[in-house]
Amino acid sequence: MRLIVGLGNPGAAYVGTRHNVGIDVIARAAARWRIPLGTRGIAVRGSGRLGSIQMELAGTLDWMNLTGPPLKGLLREFKLTPEDLILVHDDLDLELGRLRIKQGGGPGGHNGIKSVIEALGTSEFVRVKIGIGRPAPRQDPADYVLAAFSKEEREIVAPCLDRAVDALECLAHRGTAVAMNQFNVRERPADADTR
Repeated sequence: MRLIVGLGNPGAAYVGTRHNVGIDVIARAAARWRIPLGTRGIAVRGSGRLGSIQMELAGTLDWMNLTGPPLKGLLREFKLTPEDLILVHDDLDLELGRLRIKQGGGPGGHNGIKSVIEALGTSEFVRVKIGIGRPAPRQDPADYVLAAFSKEEREIVAPCLDRAVDALECLAHRGTAVAMNQFNVRERPADADTR
């Protein structure tokens, strides 16, 4: 069994914002894998199978910086360890539309990750990071992550969200090392010279 959690904030005001790309990936995974999602409190959850593997999907467990305790509760509910967890979240330090898989490490200034590490007492879980780029020099990063993508940005991010679902499938079936080798590379533009 794997628990996949997409980080974000609850409420309609945060739908489509940079900070909620983790939840966007959960929604796409659920649609592709035909796992119905339902609301329990402020959490969005669903259970289903990806081939032979039982998958538990969850998003919007609480406000971003309070994610850790309810996530720990989910692991306890399913009798899972942090090694069974895949966390999907936004990353300011990755260029817009870039995907990166990482095992362990610090919070990197991300309050949601900080909350999870504090609650679990370990950073040894897998992360699928979605690049949202950096704010303009004088823009407050907090305002930037809580703002919606522009139409142009959404066109860049959308393929990355689909690719993140591909990465989740690879993580579930082939493991972290294989997924990192396959997905932690820059994609060549479709019209790149391949000679």
